[in-house]
Amino acid sequence: MPDTLVLLPGLLNDAALWSHQLRHLDDLVQRIVVPDITRHADIGEIAGAVLAEVPGTFALAGLSMGGYVALEMLRQAPDRVERLALLDTSARADSDEQRRRRTGLLQLADMGRFKGVTPRLLPMLVHPDRLDDPAVTGPIFEMAARVGRDGFIRQQRAILSRADSRELLPRIACPTLVVCGRQDQLTPPSLSEEMAAAVPGATLEFVEHCGHLPALEHPEATTALLRRWLTA
Repeated sequence: MPDTLVLLPGLLNDAALWSHQLRHLDDLVQRIVVPDITRHADIGEIAGAVLAEVPGTFALAGLSMGGYVALEMLRQAPDRVERLALLDTSARADSDEQRRRRTGLLQLADMGRFKGVTPRLLPMLVHPDRLDDPAVTGPIFEMAARVGRDGFIRQQRAILSRADSRELLPRIACPTLVVCGRQDQLTPPSLSEEMAAAVPGATLEFVEHCGHLPALEHPEATTALLRRWLTA
């Protein structure tokens, strides 16, 4: 079992995304690290900074943008990743439509029109059953406010800079878990199925009645999956 677990949050997320996992996985490892992935505007620089922050080998889990960073870390230092978990993410680069949408959001933010996560965006992030649950929506709004406009701009630029990682997947040699919320609209289950099929020996799990943020929407189920992954 690894001594260190690295948990990578997603776009407009911080350590609060992993609050349940931080409390309930600490008996399995000596150290849990949630790096700040808002400080650089290039995915390679983010990955390099995390690798510099965390010595030695480690288990690595990333959700959404955190998954993009995790794959880049694996590209840069494959021998340092003992176990890999990819949650609600994709190995694909952005499509042309996704790039246009991100570029438009960057232009709005550059003009000072950054609104963080608004109630109108919540249906894209969480299952309809959780839209009125403050235990889920409250942390989402609070995390976005903490990341702020400048962090959002750097993160979006970093996401735009990422490479397509599908060619990397067949070379992943560590135990790999792929997790997806069954009703995830941003990175739908087909993208997780694609990754799990390409990684040798990968395990694929779905969290039912769940959108894009299983660590928040169904923390107990997500923690249970990560416990099995860490101890298998």
